Amino acid sequence: MKNILLLVHADEGQEARLQAALDLTRALDGHLSCIDVTMVPNIAGDYDGTGSAMLLADERDREAGNKTTLEARLASEDVVWSWSDVTGFAAEAVIEAAALADLIVLNRKLDQFPYPDMRELASRIVVKARKPVVAVPDDRRGFKLGRALIAWDGQGSAAATMQACVPLLALAEEVQIFMARDGAEQTEPTEAAQYLSRHNIHTSIRIVDDGLTAADQLIADEAANWHADYIMMGAYGRGRLMETFGGVTKRMLAHSKFPLILGH
Repeated sequence: MKNILLLVHADEGQEARLQAALDLTRALDGHLSCIDVTMVPNIAGDYDGTGSAMLLADERDREAGNKTTLEARLASEDVVWSWSDVTGFAAEAVIEAAALADLIVLNRKLDQFPYPDMRELASRIVVKARKPVVAVPDDRRGFKLGRALIAWDGQGSAAATMQACVPLLALAEEVQIFMARDGAEQTEPTEAAQYLSRHNIHTSIRIVDDGLTAADQLIADEAANWHADYIMMGAYGRGRLMETFGGVTKRMLAHSKFPLILGH
């Protein structure tokens, strides 16, 4: 896990993305690939394209200034980095750039000013790119690695995410596997723990039987009580713990106070 892909765009979540990406790149001794997307506006009723052209020109000017500022910052950071410029739609641009990425750094839903729609962006990218996505809150600065909570539903997406992120989990001081049992799990948390132990990653396991509380609330409560630094979870799981994007994952992207690492 060496290639970290960062979405660059002058929005309210950029500083959180940048600081998380820098911390992850340093920790993994990796390479930071910055993709600066000049986003094409979509205006309803703009039949002759005049309004869209004006907005695109403003967007290009804004991103040019953003690039100048960030390249100056990156020049003073202790990471190896590269930069590419793209004009288009953010999800498609990131997915195309992600072919050789090991980890993609985005936001969860932006709380301060919700443009672009990062919840939808993260949802599309994690499914299409098939790479782990880091989705950080827009008010978070940096990415702590010490305490990793794996929200386990026993489905293939959770297992694939955990396997892809072994190098990241190896940097944690403590790892906990948390499961709300619902009978739909295909792989037990003990099996996940055994897998990680073969990579010299030792975990604790906590299982709850609670058929009344929403799964995202169970995860959030466990993360807070255990003082997690981030939550790792599979997306599009079939069990109660990991519903489709209409349920648990979408709510986690909307409300989580913790950085998320999502995989499909």
